[in-house]
Parts: sequence; C-alpha cells; structure tokens
Amino acid sequence: MDARVVFDINDAIKNYDIDPASIATSEAPQALQDCESDPEALSSPALINSELNVVVDAVAESPEAITRSSYFDTLQFLLKYSTQIPPATLGKILDLIVSALSAHADAVHADIEAEEQDALALHKQLLEMYGFLLRWTISAVETRALEKSASAPAARGRGKGAKSKTAKDGSWDASTQLAAALDKMSKVLKLKLGRIFVTTSEKDTFIGLFTKPVYYIIENEARVKNTTIRMHCFRVLCIAIKHHGHAYTAQTSINQSLTYFEHLSEPMAEFLQILAEQYDYPQLAEDVLRDVSNKEFSGTDLKGPKSISTFLTKISELLPHLVIKQMTLLGNLLDSESYTLRCAMIDVCGNLVAMLSKQVGDERSENHKAQIRIFFDVLEERFLDINPYCRSRVMQVFVKLCDLEQRFHKRWPQVAELAAQSLEDKSSNVRRNAIKLLGRLVSTHPYAALHGGLLNTKDWAEGLEACEAQINALKPPEELREQAAPGDQTVDETLLQDATQADNAAPEDPKHPNEMTEEEKEAAVKKLQEEAATAQAMDVLQKTRKFYSEALRFIKVVDNAAEIVMQLLASKNKSEVIEAMDFFTVIHAYKIPNASSGIKRMLRLIWTKGNSDEGKGVQTHLIECYKGLFFNAPPDFNTNDAANYVAKNMISLTSGITPAELTSLEQLLSTMIKQGLVSELVIHKLWQVYGQQKKEGSRTHRRGAIIVLGMLALAQPDIIVQEMEACLRIGLGERGRRDFGLARYTCIALRRMSPPPGKQSTTAAPAQVAKLPNDHAILVRLAAMCEIVSDSKEWFGVAEQAISAIYVLSKHPDVLCSEILRRKTKDVFASQASQPTSSGADGEDTPMLSPGEEVDPQPLAEEQSQPKKQNSALALSQLLFIVGHVAIKQIVHLELCELEFKRRKAEKEKNTAPTPRKSLAAANPSPVKKGRKKSANKEQTPAPEEADELDLMAGTTEDDFTEAIAHIRERELLYGPQSLLANFGSLVADICANNTSYNHPTLQAQAALCLAKLMCVSSEYCEGNLGLLLTILERSKDAVVRSNLVVALGDMAVCFNHLIDENTDFLYRRLNDGDPSVKRTCLMTLTFLILAGQVKVKGQLGEMAKCLEDSDKKIADMARMFFSELATKDNAVYNQYVDMFSVLSSDSALDEDAFKRIIKFLSGFIEKDKHAKQLANKLAARLPRVENERQWSDVAFALGQLPHKDEEIQKMVQEGFKVVQTVA
Repeated sequence: MDARVVFDINDAIKNYDIDPASIATSEAPQALQDCESDPEALSSPALINSELNVVVDAVAESPEAITRSSYFDTLQFLLKYSTQIPPATLGKILDLIVSALSAHADAVHADIEAEEQDALALHKQLLEMYGFLLRWTISAVETRALEKSASAPAARGRGKGAKSKTAKDGSWDASTQLAAALDKMSKVLKLKLGRIFVTTSEKDTFIGLFTKPVYYIIENEARVKNTTIRMHCFRVLCIAIKHHGHAYTAQTSINQSLTYFEHLSEPMAEFLQILAEQYDYPQLAEDVLRDVSNKEFSGTDLKGPKSISTFLTKISELLPHLVIKQMTLLGNLLDSESYTLRCAMIDVCGNLVAMLSKQVGDERSENHKAQIRIFFDVLEERFLDINPYCRSRVMQVFVKLCDLEQRFHKRWPQVAELAAQSLEDKSSNVRRNAIKLLGRLVSTHPYAALHGGLLNTKDWAEGLEACEAQINALKPPEELREQAAPGDQTVDETLLQDATQADNAAPEDPKHPNEMTEEEKEAAVKKLQEEAATAQAMDVLQKTRKFYSEALRFIKVVDNAAEIVMQLLASKNKSEVIEAMDFFTVIHAYKIPNASSGIKRMLRLIWTKGNSDEGKGVQTHLIECYKGLFFNAPPDFNTNDAANYVAKNMISLTSGITPAELTSLEQLLSTMIKQGLVSELVIHKLWQVYGQQKKEGSRTHRRGAIIVLGMLALAQPDIIVQEMEACLRIGLGERGRRDFGLARYTCIALRRMSPPPGKQSTTAAPAQVAKLPNDHAILVRLAAMCEIVSDSKEWFGVAEQAISAIYVLSKHPDVLCSEILRRKTKDVFASQASQPTSSGADGEDTPMLSPGEEVDPQPLAEEQSQPKKQNSALALSQLLFIVGHVAIKQIVHLELCELEFKRRKAEKEKNTAPTPRKSLAAANPSPVKKGRKKSANKEQTPAPEEADELDLMAGTTEDDFTEAIAHIRERELLYGPQSLLANFGSLVADICANNTSYNHPTLQAQAALCLAKLMCVSSEYCEGNLGLLLTILERSKDAVVRSNLVVALGDMAVCFNHLIDENTDFLYRRLNDGDPSVKRTCLMTLTFLILAGQVKVKGQLGEMAKCLEDSDKKIADMARMFFSELATKDNAVYNQYVDMFSVLSSDSALDEDAFKRIIKFLSGFIEKDKHAKQLANKLAARLPRVENERQWSDVAFALGQLPHKDEEIQKMVQEGFKVVQTVA
C-alpha cells in the first residue's frame, strides 16, 4: 500500500491517446480486477464504494495520497470502465479529483509565494497526475452525456422541461459538477506555472491537460447552450492563451471547430470578443480572420461556408474594430463561389458601416468617411449579385442601416433607385425585401428638417423654386461668380478702344487705407460686411437647393416605384402582398403622390380567397391597414370628434373611385361592419352629412355619404330602413332632381333594404322582408325619377337604379312599371299640345314631390313646361332604355318567382312549419302580376293576387311551373296580344334598321341596347333580329355600342346557345377592334364563355393568343390569365395548340419576335411528354411543306420549345435549316 507511483505524464498521455483500456492498473484492488472478466459486475455501487471510499478518505486527508499506486490505479481502473460504472460513481470521482486539485492548488500557491523550491518537484508530479485524471474524467463524463442524448433525442433542447424530466427519471446531469471543475481549472492556470514547469514543452503538455477537455466539452451543443459552462470554458481558454502561450494551438482548434461544428460559429466569435476585450489579446482574433480569408470551398460544400458565414457575421457585430483591419484580406470572400460567404460579407460591411457611423469627435476623420463610402459602394454593387439570397441580404442590411442615428442623405436616393430596380426581380423574396427596404427608406428618410417631414412632391418642388428665386435675387460676390472657361472668354473691350480712349479710361489704383477719409473707410467696411453676408447667405441657399434636389430625386424614385408595387399587389406570394400593403400604408402617411392610388388598388384584395391561412391573412391585413389609415382616430380625439373623423374618411374613400374599386370598397365596408368596426355614431354622422342643407359645395359629400351608407346596408339593411324619410326628402326630392348622381346612389341604397337572394342561406328560410305596396311613397318617388324630363346623360343611370329598386321593393313591380311605360310613352308620342301631364296616370305620378299627399298642381305645371323643351330623340332614347331595362328585370323577376315556388314546395315536402304569410305575399303577386304586367292584364301567370297564391298550387309540379314561366318569357312578354313590350319589339328593330332616318347617336345607341336586351327575352325574337344586331356590331362607329353588343352576345350565348354558336366568329372579330375598350370587353366576355363551357372553341383561340402581345397591358395580362386558367381544364391548350399555331404563323402582320414569345408562353403549358411528342410529330410533318423561310423558322422554333427529345425531328430541323440557307 505504501508503493509510490512512477508517473510519467508523456507516457500516460501517449497510452491514453492510443487506447485508455490499455493503461496498466496492476495495483488496483483485487476485488475490482476480478471484475475485468465480467464488467457488468461494476454496476454494483456497493462493490465500487467499498474501494472508492478508501481513496476518497485518503485524498481528502492529503492530496499527496494520490501518489500511492493502489489509490491511483483504483481511479484509473474505474475510469477505464467508466461506461459500466454507475453515473453517480463517475460524479463522485469527478468531485474527488476537483476538490483535491483545488486543495493542492492552494498549497502550490503558498509554496511558490514562500519560494519553497524543494517542494516544487512534488507539486509538479501531483499537478500532472490530477490534471491527467481530470482530463480522463471529464472525457468520460462527456462520453456518457453524448450517449444519453443519443439514446433520447427527443429530450434535447427542451431547456428546463428536459432537466426536470431527467431528474424525475433518476438520470444524471453533470452540468453543475462540470462548472465547478472548470472553475478550479481556471484557478490552477492562474498559478505561476512557469516556476514549476521549467521547459516550454512541459508547460504546454500540462496546459493541454486542461484545454483538451474544454474543447471536448464545447463539441457538445447542449453544453454550449448552457451559459455558465460556456463562460467557464472561455475563461479557461482565455487564461491559457493570455498567460501560457496557448494561442497557436487555440487558433488551430478554432479553425477546426468552425469547419466541423456548426453550432460553434457564434460561440467562437463571442470567445474571441472576450479574449480581446477582457484579456487584452486581440491577436488571436486577427489571426483567425486571416485564416478564414484564405479558406476555399468547393461549390458542393454547404456546411463549411455556412459555419464560416455565421462566424464572420457575429464577429463583425462584436469586434468591428478588429474586423475592419482585415477587410483587405476578407474582401476576397466577396468573389467566392459560395453565396453564403458573400451574404456574410454583406453583413460584415453593414456592421462596419454601423460602427463607423457611431464614431464621434476626432475619430470621424476623412479616412473614416472614405471607408464608409467604400463599404456603401460594395453594398450597392451586391444589388446585382447573381444569387437572389445575396440580393435579398443586401436589402436586409440596408433596412438595419436605416435605423442608425446618422442619416446618409446623399445615399438615400441611390439606394432607393436600386431597391426600385429590384422590384422587377424574378425572385419573390428579393421583391419582398425591396418593398420592405423602400418603406423603411421612406419612414426613416433624412429630409425631416423641412415641410414637417412629409414628402409631397408639390411642396418640395415649390420650395426648390423659392430657393432658386432667392439665389437669383442675390448678387453673388465677385469671388463666387463663375469664371468663364478659357475658350469662352470674350475680348476685353479696352483692347478695342484707341490709345487715347484707353489712357483716359485707365482705372485708378485703389487708395491706401491711410489715404482714405473716414467716410470712405466706413463705406469700404460696410461694403465688405455686405459682401460677407451675401456670401454666407449664398452658401446656405446653395446647400438648401442641393438638399431640395436630393429630396425631390428620392421622392420621384419612391413615387415611380409605387407604380410597380401596385402590380405586385396581385402577386401569388402572400407575404409579398402583405409587404406591399404595408408599403402603401407607410408612404400614404408621408403624402407620396401615388400612395392614394395604391391604397385604392389594395381594395381588390378583399376578394382574396380565404380558404387558407394565407388568404385569410391577406384579408385580415387589408382590414388592419384600412383601420389604421381611416378608422382609427387620433388618441386625443373625443368620441364625437372621432366619429366625425371616421365619417369624413369613409366619405373621402368614394372620391375619384372606379366602379371596380367601388365594388371592392363595398365588400370591405360590409365586412368591417359585420365585425363591429363601424359604430352607430359614425352611421349617424353619415346621415347628418347626407341630410345637410348647406351650399352646393357639399354635393360630393352627400353623394359619398349615401354611397357609404348603401355599402354598410349590404350587411345591415336596417341602416336604410330607419332613414327612409331622409332618402325621400333628399335623394328622391328636389336635391335628387338637381343632382342625378345623388339620386342614383340613393336608389342603390334603397335597394339594400331587401337583401339580394344570392346572399341568403339556401338552407334557412329567407329573411322576412316586407314588400311595399305600389302606392307607398318610396315607390311613387322611384317611379317619378324615371319620368323626370331631362336631356342629361346621367338620367339613364338614375332610371336604371330606380327600376332595379322597384323590382326589389315592390309587391307588384310589373304593375308599377307598366304604368311608368304607359306614361312615358304618352309623353314621348303625344303631340305638343297634348303633352302636358293631365291624364289619370300622370296623377299617380304626382306624389313624387309630396309623398302620401294628393296631386300638387305646381309640380304638374313644371312638368307640363319641361317636356316641351326636351329633345324628341333623347325622349325616345329614354323610353327605349326603360323598355329594355324593364324587360331584363322582368326576366330576373320570373326566375325569382320560380325559385320561390320550388323553395316553398320543398319546404312542404319536408313537413316543415309553414312560413309566415307575409313573406309569401311578397314574392307571390309578382310572378302573377308579372305575366299580367307584361301581358297587360293577361291571365297568363298561375295565380291571382292573394298572399298564399303559390300555396294553392300544391298539385302543380316543378316542371309544370317551369314550363309556364318559360312560356310567359318566350311567347307572352314580346308576343302577347295585350303585352306592353310587344308594342316596342318592332319599333326598336325599325329604328335600328333605319339608322339614317333615326340618326341621333344617343337614340341609335339606346335602340341597339334595347334590341339586345329584348333579344335576351325570347329566342324567337332573338333569331329574327340576330342578323340586324350582328350588322350593327360590324358597322357601328360607336365603341360603346360595339361593347354593349359584345356583352349582349355573351348573354345570348348563355340563354340561346343554339342560335349564337354558329355566329361566334362575329364575337372573335372584335378582338381586332380598333378601340381598346371594345377589345377588353370582348376578351372578358370570351374568357367567361369559354371557361364556363358556354361556347365551343373552334380554332379561334389563335385570335385570343394574339392578345398576349397587345400593346394595352391590361389586355395582355387578361389574356395571360385566361390561358393560365384554360390550362387547368382537360388538356385544353394541348388540344388547340396546332390550330393556334396555324393562326399565328399565317398572320403576316404578327411580328416574328412577338410570335416567338406567344409560342414560348403557350408551350409552357405542355407538360406531359406524351403530348409534347404528339405535337412535335404534327408540327414536324409541316416542315417539308413550308413555302418560305419564315414558315420554316416558325415551325422550327415551336419544335424547339416542346420537350419532345426526338432525334429524327432534330435532324430534320438541321437539314431544313441548311436547305433554307442554300436557297437564300
């Protein structure tokens, strides 16, 4: 037991590195040695503790006890079988070695301070022995920890939750013990080891006993995430590097860590920062950066560059002062093939700019400014990097730079221009980041010193003009005046004078100050002061002018970029769309001119399909943007002011808006009121605006108010129901007669009192909407609006909405509209003498000026005088318009009657409780009166006038009812002996046919429209007048007429497909119409008909394909959308490909480049190899039959776009090319 160990550290390390199991432990207790043949016996804590406790007690008494061979071999034996012994035993050994090492370190420190030279040899041996055992123990602990994490991967990275779980399971976590061990290691390294280890090799060997375990520990990602352990590891390494010459070894280890352990990238940067700042040793960081700059990676290596990139980015954040010194070498990485390294260098440049911008005082030298310029130039170059990730990264860096306190206003316009160019990048990620950067540039712009920080072009342009005017007004001092260029100098006039004149004109020399009088001195001083003040003012103005010029350039760039961002609102990438919405929200706050257009364009996003989280996200974000822009009042507003603010903003949204945007706004507002985002007080304020009696200047406000109220009523009809009197008084009263726009929107709002059938649930009973009797004030006024005598074109819009409202609200709309038609017809065809409204029918019309009262003679007198002034052609035009619109509405009404009958019949079959009679009455009378109205008192419809007349038809089948309705539509409306409309069918056709006799343009336009509407009623009438309508379509010079007839033909194709199917060529011809609006209308109509399967495609798709290259971008975009949707149908593009090719190739007017672009686009939809081969064979068969080089070139190009991979065809193409070349 008293035998001492003969320990040689070099041999021990050598054997350990070869194989720890090969280390001899002959002096270990026999009980332990007996377990060598059966290692599992070592799992018994009792056996191990019986031997280990002896060692623990001895070492606790004196650390020198470890020199006994039996004790030392006991520990070595247990460490050899560390994977077999219980974890608690391993922890016990670690505690033993750490505590002994700590105690001995105290003794060593005391002896060194006391200069006890004799004890140093023993101290050296003990330190080496404990250091060796500690290295071995820590390696064993880490090996067990890695085995545990590998066997339970799910528990990794769960933080506290994982720890608590392991504690419950009885598992062992050595984190606390490792932290204590690392702390004692630092304690040992702080000793004056140079007094103990004389040679460098001895010292390095000993230091390695402490550093190698540290490197082994940090290879475990879980350990590095533990801040305590990580900091202790760094401390050990820092002391070893600073005081014990470990730098070179550390440099090598860091390079290996960056190469093989990705999780060490950021920790190594953090370590180098601690070493440089806390231990004043920046050399290692510089050496590592030099090594990194020389690294080369293959194009296939992804892990290495990624790790280095993360390291560079982090260290440039932590140690920018050191990184900037190595930028000459690191700059080579910008040329690396690895895009991740280039991304890292972009981040580095950004971090260095941030560091340089924070320099203050004397630190901000010209050299620093030059460095900033260089780094900015590098960043701007990266906007054109070949990799989209790099292009995105540089914009992300600029977003961060925007937050710096120092604003680089000279760079702002240039960066904005580069970001604007990136909006057209093919990568959606780049585009999204470009939008974000532009928004950030605006929100942090450096031009806040003037105009309140707003960026309104008009204000800044006026400011620049004012500045230039001030400059021109100042007479610049002599020294600031521009000198003429050498070649532009004029001849001195004194040279042209004769000698006598020259002598006489010679200037006097300036007087010496001593020769001046007091007055002259004062004048000279005053002149110098004025010149100095002028020079100073001029300098300020010139700087101001430059500032204005830079700001205007920036504003112009952002304003132009906004137009591109508007297009990106239609992107399929939802995150890009959301970024675009945020961009417009930002620039709207800064008054960028195009912001309002973008805000309106955003409205269409309310239709984004919400069947996915992304779709719902877009809708939700749109609502949030509009809330922030228009619905969130400033926080200092009281409730009343806030309501005024919101109402005013809602009205402003309707200003200058297109019909499409109006529809989208309607959907948005109805969605918002459903979500409770519009208060009752705001609605009250809108009604106040609508009902105000102020000056005419409020006309647009009244219009806007009723437009918004009508939109809100789409979700809450009671909004209009409760204020019907205001609608009667304002919109349908005198103000409505003077402002047709107001009247029109009032009619639309009144329609909203009854929810449209399409909005009602199919399962639940429809809303209980009480229909109005025909003598109700609302209906009387609506009828009166149709009979207003006016030559204004706005009359047609009012009449259209008034009739539509009548059909929505009236119990018997057919009866009321019949009376309107009778009265209007009398007014138009009566002689001038009998034109005054004296009939009983006219008496019914009078309540429109005083609802619910008797006839008012004064309004009658007005109406008697007004018709005499109306143009007879316009009066007839208005009559025909009413005829056509009533006919269309009557069809719709009949269809609703049919649907109502079917719904009630289905309800009864299900034995549901009978629905209230009131709602039945609403729908019933109309069907019956329908037939009557149109057949004027003809009993064609099945029921009389009672509320439950449809209920009386219990025995009628659905087919019988459908046939009855169809008969009314086909035979009664236009051909019934007592039908009112029957009187107009031939009249309309005659007016259209005799366009020279009836040559008024408005009359012809309305007659053609009326003819088209009547043709949608009856197939017989349609067939009889189809030739006339097609002739008008071909020959009319009015683009509006042609557009209307194109839409009408589309409707007829749905109603009477058998009639239109043979005449679709007339429709396709409008794709070549000279007016873009007609082309757009035709393309939209055909798109609907083809995609809905309403017309058969017979090779005319080639004409639609030409629209892909139309000069009108809207038409081209619409065509692209059409073919993209068509491609989703069953092989539609494949089936029509050859026909489209033939049409395109035979069109000599089609440019060759345009042809190629179209074919390339269409070929992109041929994805199946089988289809590509079949098309290639069909096209290849044309090669021998081509008549000229252009035809051959077209076929060859199409073959090149198809992925057919047919060698014979390729050979034919090559041979054909040679033939063409020979002929040429």
